[in-house]
Amino acid sequence: MGAFEELSWRGLVAQSTVENIGEVLSKPQTIYSGFDPTAASLHAGSLLPLMLLAHLRRHGHHVLPLLGGATGMIGDPSGKSSERSLLDLEKVRANTEKFRAQIERFFADGEGPPVRVVDNLDWLGEVRLLDFLRDIGKHFSVNQMIQRDSVQARLESGISYTEFSYMLLQAYDFHELNRRHGCRLQVGGSDQWGNIVSGVDLVRRLSGDTVYGLTAPLLTNSEGKKYGKSEKGAVYLDPGLTSPFDFYQFWFNSADADVGRFLRWLTVREREEIEALEASPGAERRAQRALAEDLTRRVHGATALGEVLRALESLFGGGDLRAVSGAILDSALAAAPSITVDRARFEGEGALLVDLLAEVGACPSKSDARRQLAAGAIAVNGTPLSGATAETRLTLADLIDGRLVVLRRGKRNNYVVRVG
Repeated sequence: MGAFEELSWRGLVAQSTVENIGEVLSKPQTIYSGFDPTAASLHAGSLLPLMLLAHLRRHGHHVLPLLGGATGMIGDPSGKSSERSLLDLEKVRANTEKFRAQIERFFADGEGPPVRVVDNLDWLGEVRLLDFLRDIGKHFSVNQMIQRDSVQARLESGISYTEFSYMLLQAYDFHELNRRHGCRLQVGGSDQWGNIVSGVDLVRRLSGDTVYGLTAPLLTNSEGKKYGKSEKGAVYLDPGLTSPFDFYQFWFNSADADVGRFLRWLTVREREEIEALEASPGAERRAQRALAEDLTRRVHGATALGEVLRALESLFGGGDLRAVSGAILDSALAAAPSITVDRARFEGEGALLVDLLAEVGACPSKSDARRQLAAGAIAVNGTPLSGATAETRLTLADLIDGRLVVLRRGKRNNYVVRVG
């Protein structure tokens, strides 16, 4: 199966600048997609263009993820109802390095030709204004520019010359990548169509080369809600903003109506396997589990995925939680009942377990706590207790990361004691 055929069955083709884009993709090409560092992290919506590059790379194409070290200081008006707050150079540079690390980790599997991450500050940062206006601006018709969807949507609320000029900068990126790296194809979300077409036209005017554009649908759920950094509850690729556990759970909680499409778009699983997963909905949520595991492994690495799976198994199936990092547990137990106690209670002989069980709400009273201990219904840090009594105590040695202990009553009811 060729690259275009695979993208087609996966549903990743929205628009292309030529009808024979399949023929173009039948030969190795250099392909780019851009990512503006206007936030501290890439987000769930960024996964679609990243995976588009990943799918093309698997077919032998050379991919150039482009960091917008320059355009990130302007901001793309596409999909925005108002002006962005402009970032200073140092902030954009810091965001750019975070994006670079995330993208390099995303493509760390080595499946295909080497990935080269580039930054448009390398050329746009050297452009002189008068030269740009004379040599580039003259190729753009204002009449055509205001017809672009990204501009039309802002005419009533207003758009500054700064954001209005964005499509010229993105078009110039295509020219530079074509000149420097022989890049002949730009890919992106369907909201980038106007910018991509402008780049294709500019390259033709400046060099006479024929280049192409291809867009994929935007990442939305079955209700049409877009996944992006401006959405409430946005999911980020930075583990400091969205933990690996929360990232896994977000995809694991995908609706049945969405999961098949997400498996096609966001994983490299084969068609037969995806169709088999779609055909087996049920309480086990096998399709959602496959999606969550694949994405967490690609975005956060195999080690982080292993910790997430150990946390889930230990919290809900039994197992030693001391093998799981405190950061993962913080996310996994964010909604669990908790208390904070003084560290001094765990020093020396330690804190009475029956007291902690009653205080955290695992048991309604100390007498009930004693009964539950005698019945073997209590687990500490995922490990069921046997032979525990009313005098059983927990010490500093029982604290995970030296700051928390997890109590469980029954099979699924977890409670957290944090040490202040």
